[in-house]
Amino acid sequence: MSEEQQPIESDDPELNSDIESVEDEVVEADDQADVDENASDVDMDWYILKVAFNREDSIADALRKRIRMEGMEEFFGDVVVPSEDVATFTRDGKKRITKRKLLPGYIMARMAINDDTWFLVRETGGISDFTGSAGKPMPMDPADVDRFINRPEAEDEEDQPIKVGIPFKVGDRVRVKEGNFENQEGDVDSVDEANGRVTVIINIFGRSVPMELHHWQVEPL
Repeated sequence: MSEEQQPIESDDPELNSDIESVEDEVVEADDQADVDENASDVDMDWYILKVAFNREDSIADALRKRIRMEGMEEFFGDVVVPSEDVATFTRDGKKRITKRKLLPGYIMARMAINDDTWFLVRETGGISDFTGSAGKPMPMDPADVDRFINRPEAEDEEDQPIKVGIPFKVGDRVRVKEGNFENQEGDVDSVDEANGRVTVIINIFGRSVPMELHHWQVEPL
């Protein structure tokens, strides 16, 4: 309410109460209008950044720190290193859960592109460039955003499927380490990361037989 405006008064106490209530509502409406007028409404997209291999996490941290230092939080959202949980096994059979990067050598940032944000990203150590064509940053496709960032999460962590890190791929030559076919050699025909198993084609009595084994039952040649 303006300093030049004088409060409206009446001899009727109830009328004065109603007037004060209306004046309070006007002040609240004015304050809200000021907030809406000053609110930042910056359009952002997800972008893929090329970074030094095996330094994805430290480079993402450096970018977040620089955004804060430059006071440019309003132009940036999340900075993400896409990863998934995988189970690996030690030689004594102990299970260990580790993070596996979905896109080694890349990180993702939600941001608004302008001269200042482009310069900040490009001048952050370890970041070589945006992905795109002709040097122009290209926003991620919505399908890729869903694939790498908006990944569905199980309501219960115990129900979340965890892939097993298997150090073999189709076509690898391996040797069976234990069991009825110990020391037999064969080729990996398929890999089942969800269950930690591999199918190996082994020659038995002149016939090619597919054998499904735990991945730790075989070793590379």
